Amino acid sequence: MAEPLNPAPGLTLVYDGDCPVCSTYVTRLRLRRAAGHLDLLDARQSPDLVQQMAQRGYRLDEGMLLIVDDRYYHGAAAVHVLALMSGGSDWFNRLNYHLFRSPRLSSVLYPMLVAGRRALLWLLGRKPLSAG
Repeated sequence: MAEPLNPAPGLTLVYDGDCPVCSTYVTRLRLRRAAGHLDLLDARQSPDLVQQMAQRGYRLDEGMLLIVDDRYYHGAAAVHVLALMSGGSDWFNRLNYHLFRSPRLSSVLYPMLVAGRRALLWLLGRKPLSAG
């Protein structure tokens, strides 16, 4: 079993606020007290940030972005780190931990979630983040 992370306070999670699954995920996530405060940033409200992150190589259409101080975790790495920091306070966070505690399993499952997100946005008539 992987050891929980204890990062310094100052966590920011950039996600797609137009994606119902992404929004539900970030609002249900409960981090251990030791993880510090988590700022949630809707990428749809910050198009300049989306462009800036793309220039750094982080395509937010391909995954959420977790920033821990000066370290960046994108996509599968982000959900893996969040799983290690999440508390087991409820069924959702326990499930999140068990699904994403392994980097290998995270890297297998996360692309399926991204594909599901794309399909859901298309069905809802919402554009990708990169479309502005």
